Amino acid sequence: MRTPRNDPDGLTDGLDGGACERRCILTGAHGGRDALLRLALSPDGVIVPDVLARAPGRGAWIGVTRGDLEIAIAKGKLKGALARAFKGTASAIPADLAEQIDAAFRRTFLAQLGMAAKAGVLLTGAEKIDVAARSGQIALLAHAADAATGGRRKRDQAWRVGEDREGSGVTGIILPVDRAALSVALGRDNAVHIALTDDGWATRLSALLDRWHRYAGWARGSGAPSAEENDTPIPDSGDGQTVAV
Repeated sequence: MRTPRNDPDGLTDGLDGGACERRCILTGAHGGRDALLRLALSPDGVIVPDVLARAPGRGAWIGVTRGDLEIAIAKGKLKGALARAFKGTASAIPADLAEQIDAAFRRTFLAQLGMAAKAGVLLTGAEKIDVAARSGQIALLAHAADAATGGRRKRDQAWRVGEDREGSGVTGIILPVDRAALSVALGRDNAVHIALTDDGWATRLSALLDRWHRYAGWARGSGAPSAEENDTPIPDSGDGQTVAV
């Protein structure tokens, strides 16, 4: 079933390909679904993050960092942009929307990792990863935020050897989650390094991680601050105050 139009440009929500452009309601910039974040209107009229862009009903897209979003909320710009996008339909903006989005990225990314593990395309353990990496079987390599520098360098070197890219400086991604979060998500003890052996899964998870990095304002590949510096509890979305639009 087709979903309603969500902005003056006549762009529609739905599960069409990522190449279809969307427009950021705050900046007016256009980008693909993989570059922007969808905000959905829940049945009770509350704005909620829709990281995978799968929620039914009306939605609006944003392509700004968390800091810019917080400013837009404080100045009432998001309120006005949503009112225009939803043609005046009443909605409410949670006071902690910016934090909810970050928490949604975290939950979604970890859940997707868990699915990759169940699909049998995710490896953990230094020895297993090194063997697969040197054999050229790794599509994506990543490290927990609190992984030791020495361990990261060894896995990275093994990956470069397998990819015949020695001397290139290519490294695995430093994730914005620590080993404890990875271990829980994967149901494995002390998951510090992970490797994906499937190109499709690697592409999807890399795209999701890129969007999370851009929203959080972290440089791609540099990783997030360590868990001790940046990791915050996931808020109970039911406790946030709301602002009417």
